[in-house]
Amino acid sequence: MTRRRRGRSSNNNHQQTPQNRRGGGGIRKALREPAPFAKPTGYEAEIPREKLTIAQARKGTPAQRPVRVYADGIFDLFHSGHARALMQAKNVFPNTYLIVGVCSDELTHKLKGYTVMTEDERYEALRHCRYVDEVVRDAPWTLTPEFLEKHKIDFVAHDDIPYTSAGSDDVYKHIKEAGMFVVTQRTEGISTSDLITRIVRDYDIYVRRNLQRGYTARELNVGFLNENKYRLQNQVDKMKETVRTVEEKSKHFVNRVEEKSQDLIHKWEEKSREFISNFLELFGPDRAWHAIQERSGRMLQALSPYSSPRGSPSSSPSRRRSVSPDSLQSSASPPSSPSSPKKRTRSSVKATSGC
Repeated sequence: MTRRRRGRSSNNNHQQTPQNRRGGGGIRKALREPAPFAKPTGYEAEIPREKLTIAQARKGTPAQRPVRVYADGIFDLFHSGHARALMQAKNVFPNTYLIVGVCSDELTHKLKGYTVMTEDERYEALRHCRYVDEVVRDAPWTLTPEFLEKHKIDFVAHDDIPYTSAGSDDVYKHIKEAGMFVVTQRTEGISTSDLITRIVRDYDIYVRRNLQRGYTARELNVGFLNENKYRLQNQVDKMKETVRTVEEKSKHFVNRVEEKSQDLIHKWEEKSREFISNFLELFGPDRAWHAIQERSGRMLQALSPYSSPRGSPSSSPSRRRSVSPDSLQSSASPPSSPSSPKKRTRSSVKATSGC
């Protein structure tokens, strides 16, 4: 059966995903909503909290008692390296509630340097990371026992490289000695310093880009001469792009003309082959002599036509036979033969009638 009871299926889903619970046992909404900020008073445990060892945490804890892991940092220009570190911290134990501390601008500018993003922007960036369950604003630079107790932190996650600071070779030294430190791996090839280095290296390109997008020289902290220089370079680039576009279009046009000419040449060759084959078929070595004979026979027939048959009447009245004088004379004169009985009978009849 594919259908299940609505209440039973929801309870099963909650039991099968203990990582989706908060430290107090509530359902985590970070995948649908931003992660909440930590309360100023800290975390108030609903049940007595016992200290865990790393071995116990790796075996798994009850669903109502997730391991509270803390990771802190500046998180300026939040990038994939930050996200991967938080992903490792989230998955270091089977049931983890990840708390992320973000230092304020005042503390960061004093102890490390100027940031690109403001503290509020960095807070919001961490709240919208899928691995984060809670965000602590204005996190301390060095973790004190009071801070760890206030937020009921079991372990601290960070890379194993010693993080030096003023008056300390490693700010996580006492955490490591207490057995509360878990190691994450850094992502090579990307960091906030690398991103800033790229921007500084390609400074002119980004200034020209922002001038094109409508930013003023004052907003970009660019002088009058540099502004005109960048605008002139933009105009030159536009001219180059226009010339390049015209060249590409002309090349495309020439290529099309060549293709058309090639097509015409191929068609002409096909037509010429067809004409030659038809010519050879009609006037080849086998048919040429027959064609000459037929034409010579037609010419002879035209010069000397056949006479019409004797019994057939003349087709034209102008072609009547001429009567000879002898035939006319013979037809006009009476017969000279005295021996014809018919003539005698007629003369005798005439004589009789005359009498």
